[in-house]
Amino acid sequence: MATKKVIAICQSGGEFVTNKDGSLAYSGGDAYAIDIDQDTSMTDFKSELAENFGFSWETMTLKYFLPGNKKTLITISKDKDFKRMVSFSADAANVEIFVLPEEADARNVSNMPASRSSRTTASEAVVPVVSAGDIVVGDDMITNDFQIEMGMLPEESSPLPCNFVLTDEKHHIKAAQQWENAITGVDQRFNSFTEFRDALHKYSIAHGFTYKYKKNDSHRVSVKCKAQGCPWRITASRLSTTQLICIKKMNPRHTCERAVVKAGYRASRGWVGSIIKEKLKAFPDYKPKDIAEDIKREYGIQLNYSQAWRAKEIAREQLQGSYKKAYSQLPSFCEKIRETNPGSIAIFMTKEDSSFHRLFISFYASISGFRQGCRPLLFLDSADLNSKYQGVMLVATAPDAEDGIYPVAFAVVDSETEDNWVWFLENLKLALADSRTITFVADFQNGLKTALPLVFEKQHHHAYCLRHLAEKLNMDLKAQFSHEAIRFILNDFYAAAYATQPEAYYRSLENIKSISPDAYAWVIESEPLHWANALFEGERYNHMNSTFGVDFYSWVSEAHELPITQMIDELRAKLMQSIYTRQVQSREWVVTTLTPTNEVKLHKEIELARSLQVSAPHVSATHNSLFEVHGESINIVDISQCDCDCKLWRLTGLPCSHAIAVIECIQKSPYEYCSSYFTVESYRLMYAESINPVPNTTTMMMSEEPPSDGVVSVTPPPTRLTPPGRPKSKQVEPLDMVKRQLQCSNCKGLGHNKKTCKALALV
Repeated sequence: MATKKVIAICQSGGEFVTNKDGSLAYSGGDAYAIDIDQDTSMTDFKSELAENFGFSWETMTLKYFLPGNKKTLITISKDKDFKRMVSFSADAANVEIFVLPEEADARNVSNMPASRSSRTTASEAVVPVVSAGDIVVGDDMITNDFQIEMGMLPEESSPLPCNFVLTDEKHHIKAAQQWENAITGVDQRFNSFTEFRDALHKYSIAHGFTYKYKKNDSHRVSVKCKAQGCPWRITASRLSTTQLICIKKMNPRHTCERAVVKAGYRASRGWVGSIIKEKLKAFPDYKPKDIAEDIKREYGIQLNYSQAWRAKEIAREQLQGSYKKAYSQLPSFCEKIRETNPGSIAIFMTKEDSSFHRLFISFYASISGFRQGCRPLLFLDSADLNSKYQGVMLVATAPDAEDGIYPVAFAVVDSETEDNWVWFLENLKLALADSRTITFVADFQNGLKTALPLVFEKQHHHAYCLRHLAEKLNMDLKAQFSHEAIRFILNDFYAAAYATQPEAYYRSLENIKSISPDAYAWVIESEPLHWANALFEGERYNHMNSTFGVDFYSWVSEAHELPITQMIDELRAKLMQSIYTRQVQSREWVVTTLTPTNEVKLHKEIELARSLQVSAPHVSATHNSLFEVHGESINIVDISQCDCDCKLWRLTGLPCSHAIAVIECIQKSPYEYCSSYFTVESYRLMYAESINPVPNTTTMMMSEEPPSDGVVSVTPPPTRLTPPGRPKSKQVEPLDMVKRQLQCSNCKGLGHNKKTCKALALV
């Protein structure tokens, strides 16, 4: 399949002109249009440009604007950059590419804004150190300048010394000269003081001087050159009746020795983060490895992986808002959820020191849908949050008639404990207010075994998650048996769990016992009443694992790095879209009684029933409700109790082939005996309500306003911050995967091979 073409408007020979608002325009020169796509190589593209413009492709520099951003130029220096540009411009009609020969690049660089990787919000101003060698950055020197970025500066922003130096003057020119026009003079406007401080920082580096703040608050910033007696000054304040910041006074004259290079060029993780944040915004998957390579190439600063990863975290926070501030916004955020979605539950708890403890969310649309058309079946599970403050998400999901995921409630807690599960279940019970007996498919560890009967008492059935049981069985027994033996034990364990009749269940147990009495004892002690289909008293509809909500966990994994309010709102948006999509889909279904998937299942059973023979009511039947059905086996169907001794009818909610043979024999419709939860009507009732947007979530995050009087102040939880480096994710293995143990071919023992066998060494 051909890739989409993008028209590259290639311009050269002109010059960049900076407008008053900081945007950039390209004036003069020649232009050519070239079709490009993902299959176009950078070498071929440069060769065609060299032929059109008449200069060597080896010395040219390529730059382009991101759509809608005329202030930032991206440098294309390698084939990966070229592919990114094509990919990013795929939805646009064209992309402007500026072709600069080497000499023109040096001449025009002072008129260009910072490249994407050079935008910064750090407010300290220092001068680069220029010397020979490579830049080496000590890991402990990537310091936290969060307070500086937020404007909480000391009287003098003197830079802290760092144990690295700039190695290449060319890099210094590239990183510094492009910022010469970051400050243009009186009447220049900025969107915020942070943006002004950012421009001032770049300007000072480009012009080779340091500065200190005379005044630095939310109303006015006044700065002077740090050199004694130098008249350079600048003052900026808020433009009356607007939120804009305007330069009111500026004396651009320096009498100090600005060309003198001073020590202490500080590369904090905040500085690097602010440099890469625009590129991270355009490319969310910007990898730490690529960050380190780009910083090295653009600025001559060498970062290791951990430093680049930390810088990415800072950049993400600058883009998404403060994690700390998100917690302080929780009270108003919960209130907005309840206002925009009446009937919803959004509550939180804090500890005695006002630090965040836990948050529970259940939207009215989910609550109503569960009551109106959902089976009394819930899956309880947890998902780790690898966010800045970590934590765990507790989730209750249900299956719709098509076995699609239907999130009912979720909570953010500090850890998975019995106390947190009890709190979650108490709020879930209050939200649902459902009189039905609910079957919970859940783990039996981490407090759930105790929490469920404590909250729901006799109004529930607890079906143990088969995956967790199998994992525990494997962990407890793998040291005693070979890989092959464990595989047979697990296969028989699954057979026992899925068996619908007691005979098959006990047969599987005997198979386990023949392999190992210890394994048999383990299975008996694991309370089969809670996991074996043949013994379980509730209705789990053949759902054996609590990890039903895989789609919801993928939503969590996409949003868990966001601040807490944005993460919850992202999940809300996913839920809103999911409900709307299924509303639309169900309206397009062909008119049937059951949903499409269940229609297929029922018709399959109807086909099987045609080969079966039904006898007269069973001789033991008191009310003529028991029938004998003959096929490959003889089965007894109790039509009045909607039961068959094969147990599939009770297990699935749809009549089995034996039951359908009886139903047709008594001249009734199979649809009369299907569970109402599988009807199109119930499905549409589940998705009848919609989830409404919660307005101004991002604005709340960026707001500087303190909490209103009377509103609880929430601070981040006192948990361990995310460790440096790549987050370690737990890999979930398939149910049938067992790690093979070493087995010695000499003594048949486990845990070693023939080469290290002690028995062989004794011979």
